[in-house]
Amino acid sequence: MKKFFLLALAIIFVFGMAINTYAAWDADTIKKCAEWKEMAAAKQEMPKELKGAKIISTAELKKWMDQGKKFILLDNRVKEQYDAERIKGAKWLLADHLLADPKLLDQFKKDDVIVNYCNGVLCWRSPAVVEMMVKSGFKNVYWYRDGLPDWKKMKYPTE
Repeated sequence: MKKFFLLALAIIFVFGMAINTYAAWDADTIKKCAEWKEMAAAKQEMPKELKGAKIISTAELKKWMDQGKKFILLDNRVKEQYDAERIKGAKWLLADHLLADPKLLDQFKKDDVIVNYCNGVLCWRSPAVVEMMVKSGFKNVYWYRDGLPDWKKMKYPTE
């Protein structure tokens, strides 16, 4: 009976750890993302800054690319937009998918330099991804707030 009890306790502990590791986002994160989504629907600008993240300008991002700085560039827009045109070298990570599955962040290291962008100051998706990354303990998260519209305005390369 003692062995059975210890085995059951071990199973409960392991199962509990697995649930904790992949727990859903906290209420504050979900609330912020919902607020930004509502702001976007009302065509209101996103915040000027996000706690725990650094803002990167178009000029600075272009300079990083020209210098060959090592960083990960994430396009947080919907797949059809990403497929149609994106900043050269960007990888795709949709905010909506990340909201549903926090494990998507497991593909990155907490100390990676990561720049997120979407459709500019009226788009909710990149601030949402930035928020989720910061809440997950990522240390070098950048938000390219002006996004693809400003990049194209400057006639910088897309693919």
